[in-house]
Amino acid sequence: MSINLADWVGRTEIIDDSVTPTPVAALSATLDWPSQRPATGTPLPTLWHWLYFLPLAPQADIGPDGHPKRGGFLPPVPLPRRMWAGSDFVFHDPLLVGDTLSRTSTIVDVKEKSGRTGNLIFVKVRHEIRRNGSAGVALTEHHNIVYRDAPQPGDIAPPPASAPAEAAWSRPIKADDVLLFRYSALTFNGHRIHYDRKYVTEVEGYPGLIVHGPLIATLLMDLLRRQLPGAVVRKFEFKAIRPTFDIHPFAVHGQPSADGKTVHLWASDHEGWHTMDATATLD
Repeated sequence: MSINLADWVGRTEIIDDSVTPTPVAALSATLDWPSQRPATGTPLPTLWHWLYFLPLAPQADIGPDGHPKRGGFLPPVPLPRRMWAGSDFVFHDPLLVGDTLSRTSTIVDVKEKSGRTGNLIFVKVRHEIRRNGSAGVALTEHHNIVYRDAPQPGDIAPPPASAPAEAAWSRPIKADDVLLFRYSALTFNGHRIHYDRKYVTEVEGYPGLIVHGPLIATLLMDLLRRQLPGAVVRKFEFKAIRPTFDIHPFAVHGQPSADGKTVHLWASDHEGWHTMDATATLD
């Protein structure tokens, strides 16, 4: 029986969670911030809500790539490779340590395309997070997932693009397997491309462990936080352009606009290729 993936559009799920302090302290340690557990009422840094609403699939329901098996809330896309293509956010109210949260997730779009490396399927999910029983939305996120064909002999990779040449801020990042393991553990992410070198090189055909897209996005926002500690981010969007691997260091960069209302953020690999692009809009 054929499956119509469009039937998944409109599906929703609701997950409740609480902003506990230990994950915040653990990610702080991972990113070289002081690691004491924050007090109740402390605002979460931007994007650190990814420490909550974790995917708690039983071990028996895990697929061969380390993700939960296809189907259920997300559609059963038949393509084997899955990547986080990008996200956009609107931050209406801060999330605070001690908050009780509710997240409503809705599949808003499923699209099939054909690219130079084969078939592609894009799934867009909207997440709306509410605090402490409020009817108002504190955070809106659109999460874009791309599924790809397995690699084939003779596949031609898209040509890379150079990262912007000038940046007001830059920070080198050591992309080692310990950093990737810690972030996978904190986000309960079983995707094997981030920690299983044999799987990622022999099955998915990549040269090394893949640095998580959300981790790179978090490091971009972390750079802004270090440079503009008092800034209030109202909107943020990022797009993954090219995979980053643990076999080489990479860097994150930032350039505020002349009027100070936005910050252009991006990541580059060891060869200077553009790997992620993002924009933060400030209050």
